[in-house]
Amino acid sequence: MIVALVTSAGAQTGGTRYRPGETFAPFDMGQPAGRVRAASGLPGPDYWQNRADYQIRATLDPAAKTITGSVDIHYTNASPDVLDMLWLQLDQNLYRAGSRGADSRGGAPRGNTDGMTLETVSVESGGRSATVIPLISDTRAQLRLATPLAAGAKAVIRIRYRYTVPSEAFGGRTGWLTSKNGGDIFSIAQWYPRMAVYDDLRGWDTAPYLAQEFYLEYGDFDYWLTLPSDMLVAGSGELQNPTEVLTPTQVARLAKARTSDATVIIRAPGEIADPATRPKRGGTLTWHYRMEDTRDVAFSASRAFAWDAARINLPGGKSSLAMSFYPAESQGQDRWGRSTEYLKDSVERFSAKWFAYPWPAAVNVAGPASGMEYPGIVFDGIEDKGKELFWITAHEIGHSWFPMIVGFDERRHAWMDEGFNTFIDTYQSDEFNRGEYAPKRDSEYAPGGGNPVDEILPVLADPDAPPILSRSDTVIEKWRHPVTYFKSALGLVLLREQILGPDRFDPAFRKFTAAWAFKHPKPADFFRAMESDAGEDLSWWWRGWYANNWQMDLAVAGISAAKDGTPLVTVESRDRLVMPVTLRVSYADGRKTDLRLPAETWIRQPATAIPVPRGTVTRAELDPDHTLPDRDRSNNSAQAGPRAP
Repeated sequence: MIVALVTSAGAQTGGTRYRPGETFAPFDMGQPAGRVRAASGLPGPDYWQNRADYQIRATLDPAAKTITGSVDIHYTNASPDVLDMLWLQLDQNLYRAGSRGADSRGGAPRGNTDGMTLETVSVESGGRSATVIPLISDTRAQLRLATPLAAGAKAVIRIRYRYTVPSEAFGGRTGWLTSKNGGDIFSIAQWYPRMAVYDDLRGWDTAPYLAQEFYLEYGDFDYWLTLPSDMLVAGSGELQNPTEVLTPTQVARLAKARTSDATVIIRAPGEIADPATRPKRGGTLTWHYRMEDTRDVAFSASRAFAWDAARINLPGGKSSLAMSFYPAESQGQDRWGRSTEYLKDSVERFSAKWFAYPWPAAVNVAGPASGMEYPGIVFDGIEDKGKELFWITAHEIGHSWFPMIVGFDERRHAWMDEGFNTFIDTYQSDEFNRGEYAPKRDSEYAPGGGNPVDEILPVLADPDAPPILSRSDTVIEKWRHPVTYFKSALGLVLLREQILGPDRFDPAFRKFTAAWAFKHPKPADFFRAMESDAGEDLSWWWRGWYANNWQMDLAVAGISAAKDGTPLVTVESRDRLVMPVTLRVSYADGRKTDLRLPAETWIRQPATAIPVPRGTVTRAELDPDHTLPDRDRSNNSAQAGPRAP
């Protein structure tokens, strides 16, 4: 491949919307670099992050559909600031009548509950404990401290709470439904008061829950769940007391699964109704789970579950456990019988390619809240099957990397959460079982099923489409998938395959992921990290693709000759977005030569004459392999006239 030297075409072609000074102007990332967040895009020497460790004890009453519980939050103020208040997130208040989420209509629930009731709240610090009356504002609660929490100090927030679990009919990311055999399935999330993030850029980040997702502190979780003895529980993390809540047969099968690459049945669909598959009849059991270095935990529970598992092989000889829980109606090799296979393969490939999966289990659950992710556990649909089940399984468990390991702020930057994850799971679809479900072109991400650089063109052409760098809650449903998922992911694909190349992109992306694992990066950190490590000023790309919704129109404007007889191909940018592009030159003797033109071909002027190797040129074409989102491909090529060199 030849990198061409470029010269001015001497005159600008009329009618272009392209202005070099606009496209290549310095890009304001909106966040200064410093000792907390370094100019390299990585955490600086003074980076700090507060921490929240949780001990939760909760009881699920499946008849009343209620959760009652208590939580001790061990909070560490690692910031340099004195905190005179603390903030909690109470996302169940979304379901209250008149909530901001209901009024915004963005993710309005289709039913109401009383939200989360805080029965008692106290804060212990410096050896003293004081009762606090929370000031509740929609989905947030402010705890004003009698004694401010000094920099470096710790506090324990103790809360007793309760709420009614919304049904699947309410919509949302948590709920319950009744399976065909009559057993209720509970998918339980946002189920305890969670600390809001206090960070170096906003202080307390208290964006209300309008149905966008989450921004949470990291810590270790121990949680105990008490419920009827005939129910199985699938939870984030690792079960600490299997001999108390499982039968000896199930314990043995689970041990076998930990060493098996083939799926092992823990409880078969035909065993669901067998009382002998539970360690006792009547009463309750308490399940104890633990998960370390996580920002959240969730669980699912039902008496209607079948359960299977297999070993996940991780880099360095380590392993984890893939598990699937589903009702009898979801069984079958064309349905949930392959869920664990999909889960195992996805975690193994993501781990090998980007960052090793850090947790002891990855769990897929069929139930309500279909297509929703939490650390170590995902909720998918009972009716999912075939390629749809594979795609949603790979996508949802892919969220373990973004934003569960790399702690993006989903409330404000959903494009990082969804776009980064869609980017990695697109490659997973290409690679799984030699492309069994490739390419990933479903209605959710690429409506037309064709070339993605063509599928994005209607989005780029629509003046009402929001730019990627929009606050998440402002993106209406019409644009949520096309922009937040598809355009964001395609931007990374183009950056990897057309702008930087995998040899530069992959190490930079892996370095960013490792550096920000279990931390809180922002868009500017990502932009800086990719530029610094890949060695490229990408201001023109961040501006055109992310900060704006610009279109591209590259054209071959003519074929001529220099005074010394060197053939010249004039290429032109007729719209605001530019990218590196391949110029293919064809000759009368049958030769073809590809020249790689950098984005800087258009850094000074819209039109540039490219000197190409000597010979009788018959044709010149830009982007011959159809890899760029060019809105008008009819002008991408030109035939040489009879007097051309």
